[in-house]
Amino acid sequence: MKKYFFLLAFLTTGTSLMAQKADSIKTNNSADSLLNSMNNDDKNAPVVIFKASRLVLSQSSETVKKNNLNFLIIHRFGDFAGKNGGGQIFFGLDAVADVYLGFEYGLTDNLNIDIGRTTIGGLADLELKYALLHQTGDNSSPLAITLIGEAGVRPYGSFVSTGDRVSYFAQAIFARKFSSDFSLQVAPSLVQNNTPIPLVPGSEQQFFALSAAGRLKVSKHMGIIVDYAHSFSSFHTGANDFSDPLGVGLEMITGGHVFTVNITNSRAIQEINYLSNTQSDFSRGQYRIGFTISRMFDFNHKETHKAEK
Repeated sequence: MKKYFFLLAFLTTGTSLMAQKADSIKTNNSADSLLNSMNNDDKNAPVVIFKASRLVLSQSSETVKKNNLNFLIIHRFGDFAGKNGGGQIFFGLDAVADVYLGFEYGLTDNLNIDIGRTTIGGLADLELKYALLHQTGDNSSPLAITLIGEAGVRPYGSFVSTGDRVSYFAQAIFARKFSSDFSLQVAPSLVQNNTPIPLVPGSEQQFFALSAAGRLKVSKHMGIIVDYAHSFSSFHTGANDFSDPLGVGLEMITGGHVFTVNITNSRAIQEINYLSNTQSDFSRGQYRIGFTISRMFDFNHKETHKAEK
Protein backbone atom coordinates (compact mmCIF):
# COMPACT_ATOMS: atom_id res chain seq x y z
CA MET A 1 0.00 0.00 0.00
CA LYS A 2 3.01 2.31 0.22
CA LYS A 3 2.73 3.24 -3.44
CA TYR A 4 -0.65 4.89 -2.74
CA PHE A 5 0.57 6.83 0.30
CA PHE A 6 1.16 10.18 -1.33
CA LEU A 7 -1.94 10.05 -3.49
CA LEU A 8 -4.10 9.24 -0.47
CA ALA A 9 -2.47 12.05 1.49
CA PHE A 10 -3.46 14.54 -1.24
CA LEU A 11 -7.03 13.32 -1.36
CA THR A 12 -7.41 13.31 2.43
CA THR A 13 -6.13 16.86 2.70
CA GLY A 14 -8.43 17.98 -0.10
CA THR A 15 -11.46 16.37 1.57
CA SER A 16 -10.76 18.15 4.86
CA LEU A 17 -10.83 21.47 3.07
CA MET A 18 -14.01 20.93 1.04
CA ALA A 19 -16.06 23.15 3.32
CA GLN A 20 -13.93 26.20 2.59
CA LYS A 21 -15.06 28.57 -0.12
CA ALA A 22 -12.64 29.15 -2.99
CA ASP A 23 -11.06 32.59 -3.04
CA SER A 24 -10.35 34.24 -6.37
CA ILE A 25 -7.00 35.96 -6.77
CA LYS A 26 -7.01 39.73 -7.24
CA THR A 27 -4.05 41.10 -9.08
CA ASN A 28 -3.01 43.93 -11.36
CA ASN A 29 0.63 42.85 -11.41
CA SER A 30 2.12 40.10 -13.55
CA ALA A 31 4.23 39.12 -10.54
CA ASP A 32 1.05 37.99 -8.76
CA SER A 33 0.12 35.60 -11.56
CA LEU A 34 1.55 35.22 -15.03
CA LEU A 35 -1.60 33.54 -16.20
CA ASN A 36 -4.20 35.86 -14.66
CA SER A 37 -5.32 38.47 -17.17
CA MET A 38 -8.79 38.83 -15.71
CA ASN A 39 -10.25 40.97 -12.94
CA ASN A 40 -11.45 38.53 -10.31
CA ASP A 41 -13.67 41.07 -8.58
CA ASP A 42 -16.30 39.40 -10.77
CA LYS A 43 -17.42 36.37 -8.74
CA ASN A 44 -18.24 34.54 -11.98
CA ALA A 45 -14.70 34.96 -13.26
CA PRO A 46 -12.43 31.90 -13.46
CA VAL A 47 -10.35 31.21 -10.35
CA VAL A 48 -6.58 31.00 -10.89
CA ILE A 49 -5.85 27.66 -9.22
CA PHE A 50 -2.11 27.41 -9.87
CA LYS A 51 0.49 30.09 -10.54
CA ALA A 52 2.09 28.39 -13.55
CA SER A 53 1.32 25.89 -16.29
CA ARG A 54 3.97 23.47 -14.97
CA LEU A 55 4.46 22.09 -11.48
CA VAL A 56 7.29 19.64 -10.64
CA LEU A 57 6.33 16.60 -12.70
CA SER A 58 2.87 17.49 -13.98
CA GLN A 59 1.30 20.16 -16.08
CA SER A 60 -1.23 22.19 -14.14
CA SER A 61 -4.83 22.95 -15.08
CA GLU A 62 -3.86 26.51 -16.10
CA THR A 63 -3.65 27.60 -19.73
CA VAL A 64 -1.64 30.40 -21.31
CA LYS A 65 -3.95 33.28 -22.26
CA LYS A 66 -4.67 34.36 -25.84
CA ASN A 67 -1.66 35.70 -27.77
CA ASN A 68 0.68 34.93 -24.89
CA LEU A 69 3.78 32.78 -25.36
CA ASN A 70 5.29 30.87 -22.46
CA PHE A 71 8.94 29.79 -22.86
CA LEU A 72 9.97 26.87 -20.64
CA ILE A 73 13.39 25.64 -19.58
CA ILE A 74 13.28 22.55 -17.36
CA HIS A 75 16.48 20.91 -16.12
CA ARG A 76 17.28 17.82 -14.05
CA PHE A 77 20.77 17.16 -12.69
CA GLY A 78 22.38 13.82 -11.87
CA ASP A 79 21.97 11.68 -8.75
CA PHE A 80 22.49 13.58 -5.53
CA ALA A 81 23.69 10.50 -3.63
CA GLY A 82 24.11 6.76 -4.12
CA LYS A 83 26.75 4.94 -6.12
CA ASN A 84 26.43 7.31 -9.09
CA GLY A 85 26.17 10.51 -7.07
CA GLY A 86 27.84 12.20 -4.15
CA GLY A 87 31.01 14.26 -4.20
CA GLN A 88 32.38 12.56 -7.32
CA ILE A 89 29.91 14.54 -9.45
CA PHE A 90 29.40 17.40 -6.98
CA PHE A 91 26.15 15.87 -5.74
CA GLY A 92 24.70 15.67 -9.24
CA LEU A 93 25.50 19.21 -10.38
CA ASP A 94 28.26 18.01 -12.74
CA ALA A 95 25.85 15.66 -14.55
CA VAL A 96 22.71 16.12 -16.62
CA ALA A 97 19.79 13.71 -16.37
CA ASP A 98 17.41 15.53 -18.72
CA VAL A 99 16.71 18.94 -20.26
CA TYR A 100 13.42 20.14 -21.75
CA LEU A 101 12.85 23.23 -23.89
CA GLY A 102 9.28 24.12 -24.75
CA PHE A 103 6.87 26.79 -25.96
CA GLU A 104 3.21 27.19 -24.99
CA TYR A 105 1.09 29.56 -27.06
CA GLY A 106 -2.45 30.72 -26.37
CA LEU A 107 -4.63 30.40 -29.47
CA THR A 108 -7.50 31.48 -27.21
CA ASP A 109 -7.75 31.92 -23.45
CA ASN A 110 -8.83 28.29 -23.22
CA LEU A 111 -6.87 26.58 -26.02
CA ASN A 112 -3.09 26.23 -26.17
CA ILE A 113 -0.76 24.67 -28.69
CA ASP A 114 2.53 23.50 -27.19
CA ILE A 115 5.76 22.15 -28.63
CA GLY A 116 8.85 20.89 -26.89
CA ARG A 117 11.84 18.60 -26.94
CA THR A 118 13.53 16.58 -24.23
CA THR A 119 17.03 15.11 -24.08
CA ILE A 120 15.95 11.58 -23.12
CA GLY A 121 15.22 9.72 -26.34
CA GLY A 122 15.32 13.02 -28.24
CA LEU A 123 11.53 13.00 -27.79
CA ALA A 124 9.86 15.92 -29.61
CA ASP A 125 6.22 16.55 -28.73
CA LEU A 126 3.25 18.48 -30.07
CA GLU A 127 0.33 19.12 -27.73
CA LEU A 128 -3.11 20.67 -27.53
CA LYS A 129 -4.34 21.77 -24.10
CA TYR A 130 -7.95 22.83 -23.60
CA ALA A 131 -9.62 24.32 -20.52
CA LEU A 132 -13.02 22.64 -20.70
CA LEU A 133 -14.39 24.06 -17.45
CA HIS A 134 -13.25 26.75 -15.01
CA GLN A 135 -13.77 26.96 -11.28
CA THR A 136 -15.62 30.18 -10.46
CA GLY A 137 -15.39 32.46 -7.46
CA ASP A 138 -19.06 32.01 -6.56
CA ASN A 139 -18.68 28.20 -6.58
CA SER A 140 -21.28 27.80 -9.33
CA SER A 141 -18.55 25.69 -10.92
CA PRO A 142 -16.58 24.05 -8.09
CA LEU A 143 -13.97 22.38 -10.32
CA ALA A 144 -11.74 23.16 -13.24
CA ILE A 145 -11.34 20.51 -15.93
CA THR A 146 -8.51 20.69 -18.47
CA LEU A 147 -7.86 18.20 -21.28
CA ILE A 148 -4.47 17.39 -22.81
CA GLY A 149 -3.75 15.50 -26.03
CA GLU A 150 -0.15 14.94 -27.07
CA ALA A 151 1.93 13.10 -29.66
CA GLY A 152 5.67 12.56 -29.39
CA VAL A 153 8.22 11.23 -31.86
CA ARG A 154 11.76 9.91 -31.36
CA PRO A 155 13.81 10.98 -34.39
CA TYR A 156 16.91 8.97 -33.48
CA GLY A 157 17.58 5.26 -33.07
CA SER A 158 16.64 2.22 -35.11
CA PHE A 159 12.94 1.52 -35.62
CA VAL A 160 11.18 -0.80 -38.04
CA SER A 161 8.81 1.93 -39.23
CA THR A 162 8.06 5.60 -38.66
CA GLY A 163 4.97 4.70 -36.68
CA ASP A 164 7.14 2.79 -34.19
CA ARG A 165 8.81 6.08 -33.23
CA VAL A 166 5.55 7.63 -32.04
CA SER A 167 4.03 7.80 -28.55
CA TYR A 168 0.76 9.34 -27.40
CA PHE A 169 -0.42 10.87 -24.13
CA ALA A 170 -3.94 11.83 -23.08
CA GLN A 171 -4.91 13.37 -19.75
CA ALA A 172 -7.86 14.95 -17.97
CA ILE A 173 -6.97 17.30 -15.10
CA PHE A 174 -9.53 17.89 -12.33
CA ALA A 175 -8.45 20.82 -10.17
CA ARG A 176 -9.81 22.94 -7.34
CA LYS A 177 -8.61 25.86 -5.26
CA PHE A 178 -9.93 24.98 -1.81
CA SER A 179 -8.75 28.17 -0.12
CA SER A 180 -6.41 31.09 -0.76
CA ASP A 181 -3.61 28.85 0.56
CA PHE A 182 -4.26 25.42 -0.93
CA SER A 183 -4.86 24.03 -4.43
CA LEU A 184 -5.14 20.42 -5.54
CA GLN A 185 -5.44 18.55 -8.82
CA VAL A 186 -5.92 14.89 -9.75
CA ALA A 187 -5.26 13.70 -13.30
CA PRO A 188 -5.98 10.28 -14.86
CA SER A 189 -3.85 9.61 -17.93
CA LEU A 190 -3.40 7.15 -20.78
CA VAL A 191 0.03 6.46 -22.28
CA GLN A 192 0.50 4.67 -25.63
CA ASN A 193 4.03 3.82 -26.79
CA ASN A 194 4.04 2.19 -30.22
CA THR A 195 7.44 0.81 -29.21
CA PRO A 196 7.33 -0.17 -25.52
CA ILE A 197 9.51 1.82 -23.10
CA PRO A 198 11.77 0.26 -21.98
CA LEU A 199 12.06 -2.19 -24.87
CA VAL A 200 12.30 -5.37 -22.81
CA PRO A 201 10.11 -8.49 -22.56
CA GLY A 202 6.89 -7.81 -20.66
CA SER A 203 6.92 -4.05 -21.19
CA GLU A 204 3.48 -2.80 -22.19
CA GLN A 205 2.57 -0.54 -25.08
CA GLN A 206 -0.43 0.99 -23.31
CA PHE A 207 -1.23 1.67 -19.67
CA PHE A 208 -3.18 4.00 -17.40
CA ALA A 209 -1.67 6.30 -14.80
CA LEU A 210 -2.93 8.65 -12.09
CA SER A 211 -1.22 11.82 -10.92
CA ALA A 212 -1.91 14.15 -8.01
CA ALA A 213 -0.34 17.50 -7.19
CA GLY A 214 -0.92 20.09 -4.51
CA ARG A 215 0.28 23.64 -3.87
CA LEU A 216 0.50 25.21 -0.42
CA LYS A 217 0.95 28.98 -0.31
CA VAL A 218 3.92 30.17 1.77
CA SER A 219 3.77 33.87 0.91
CA LYS A 220 2.28 36.11 -1.77
CA HIS A 221 4.95 35.08 -4.28
CA MET A 222 6.01 31.66 -3.00
CA GLY A 223 4.50 28.21 -2.63
CA ILE A 224 5.42 24.59 -1.89
CA ILE A 225 4.43 21.96 -4.46
CA VAL A 226 4.18 18.19 -4.03
CA ASP A 227 3.71 16.12 -7.19
CA TYR A 228 3.20 12.35 -7.43
CA ALA A 229 2.31 9.80 -10.13
CA HIS A 230 1.49 6.10 -10.24
CA SER A 231 1.30 3.85 -13.30
CA PHE A 232 -1.38 1.15 -13.20
CA SER A 233 0.70 -1.44 -14.98
CA SER A 234 1.50 -5.05 -14.25
CA PHE A 235 5.03 -4.36 -15.50
CA HIS A 236 5.90 -1.03 -13.86
CA THR A 237 6.21 -2.49 -10.37
CA GLY A 238 8.79 -2.55 -7.61
CA ALA A 239 9.47 -6.19 -8.39
CA ASN A 240 10.74 -5.06 -11.79
CA ASP A 241 12.78 -2.24 -10.22
CA PHE A 242 10.35 0.58 -11.09
CA SER A 243 9.44 3.42 -8.74
CA ASP A 244 6.60 5.92 -8.61
CA PRO A 245 7.73 9.43 -9.61
CA LEU A 246 7.62 11.90 -6.72
CA GLY A 247 8.75 15.51 -6.58
CA VAL A 248 8.76 18.34 -4.05
CA GLY A 249 9.38 21.92 -5.18
CA LEU A 250 9.57 25.52 -4.03
CA GLU A 251 7.85 27.86 -6.50
CA MET A 252 8.86 31.53 -6.66
CA ILE A 253 7.19 34.23 -8.75
CA THR A 254 9.40 37.14 -9.78
CA GLY A 255 8.11 39.67 -12.28
CA GLY A 256 7.52 37.98 -15.61
CA HIS A 257 9.09 34.71 -14.47
CA VAL A 258 8.00 31.72 -12.46
CA PHE A 259 10.98 29.81 -11.04
CA THR A 260 10.69 26.41 -9.35
CA VAL A 261 13.54 24.54 -7.71
CA ASN A 262 12.74 20.93 -6.88
CA ILE A 263 13.93 17.50 -5.77
CA THR A 264 12.60 14.39 -7.49
CA ASN A 265 13.50 10.76 -8.14
CA SER A 266 12.44 11.10 -11.77
CA ARG A 267 15.26 11.51 -14.24
CA ALA A 268 12.84 12.25 -17.11
CA ILE A 269 10.89 15.48 -17.51
CA GLN A 270 8.40 14.61 -20.24
CA GLU A 271 5.26 12.76 -19.07
CA ILE A 272 5.55 9.92 -21.56
CA ASN A 273 9.10 9.22 -20.42
CA TYR A 274 8.73 9.43 -16.64
CA LEU A 275 5.45 7.49 -16.53
CA SER A 276 6.95 4.78 -18.73
CA ASN A 277 10.38 4.40 -17.17
CA THR A 278 11.17 5.73 -13.69
CA GLN A 279 13.63 3.35 -12.04
CA SER A 280 15.32 5.75 -9.62
CA ASP A 281 14.57 5.32 -5.93
CA PHE A 282 14.92 7.78 -3.05
CA SER A 283 16.09 5.00 -0.72
CA ARG A 284 19.12 4.39 -2.97
CA GLY A 285 20.06 8.06 -3.13
CA GLN A 286 18.74 8.27 -6.70
CA TYR A 287 17.12 11.67 -6.40
CA ARG A 288 18.21 14.90 -8.00
CA ILE A 289 17.94 18.66 -7.91
CA GLY A 290 16.07 20.30 -10.77
CA PHE A 291 14.54 23.58 -11.77
CA THR A 292 11.88 25.05 -14.04
CA ILE A 293 12.01 28.55 -15.51
CA SER A 294 8.84 29.91 -17.10
CA ARG A 295 8.99 33.23 -18.98
CA MET A 296 5.79 34.76 -20.37
CA PHE A 297 5.67 37.03 -23.43
CA ASP A 298 2.50 39.03 -24.10
CA PHE A 299 1.75 39.84 -27.76
CA ASN A 300 -1.49 41.69 -27.08
CA HIS A 301 0.08 44.97 -28.21
CA LYS A 302 -3.16 46.82 -28.84
CA GLU A 303 -4.59 45.91 -25.46
CA THR A 304 -1.36 46.83 -23.68
CA HIS A 305 -1.17 50.19 -25.44
CA LYS A 306 -4.77 50.96 -24.57
CA ALA A 307 -4.19 50.08 -20.92
CA GLU A 308 -1.14 52.34 -20.71
CA LYS A 309 -3.20 55.30 -21.88
